[in-house]
Amino acid sequence: MANGGTGILTAGTQAIESPEMARRAWPQWLALGIAMIVVAATAVLWADAGARLLLGALGLFLAVRGALLIRGARSGAMDTTMAGRARRLGAVAVVTGGAALAAAVVSEALASRVLLVVVPVGLFASAAALLGRGGGARRGGQALLAWSFLLTGLLVATGVAQEWTRAAALATVTGALAVAVLGVPLIVAAVGLRPLAATPAPAPARPAACAGCACGAGGCGA
Repeated sequence: MANGGTGILTAGTQAIESPEMARRAWPQWLALGIAMIVVAATAVLWADAGARLLLGALGLFLAVRGALLIRGARSGAMDTTMAGRARRLGAVAVVTGGAALAAAVVSEALASRVLLVVVPVGLFASAAALLGRGGGARRGGQALLAWSFLLTGLLVATGVAQEWTRAAALATVTGALAVAVLGVPLIVAAVGLRPLAATPAPAPARPAACAGCACGAGGCGA
């Protein structure tokens, strides 16, 4: 379930096979990847509102992605099973994104406390999604799962031994780094799509009985 949910909430280049799709997709992927890195860097450097920026950006992404999933489910382009899953995940994403945006608007303190919970939960969910796959993705999931346990322990130890404000700041930095790391594959994927996007459109097929001899004289009708 985690694997399916992650796959439907995130876009991938595996299904992009035509030049027309690639021409539409690669600028969006490139812009999203660059925006993720810029948001992550700003969240780390902006001590007064870094958590609000990061949580607000995540909430906006979820809300927009959820709305697109719901619209796609209503368009009739999906089968019944996929459309139902898209509607459910889209609704959850819209509600979750709206709540994140609201928390980011309220205050920096509330945003940092929300990230203190969201960042470990997000890492565990990502690890579970990767563990549901095979090959290198599964090994990456195992490494991410171990890192998630270590980070959660560090956050709890920091909050108990020092103060929860420091733990929230650490969670914000960790979340920003995770966003930046996720932005790099998007940029790489966008660059990889450019050759496909530059492929010229195929010439119109000639009729089966046409040998090309009459085309210069005005076509077969001449």
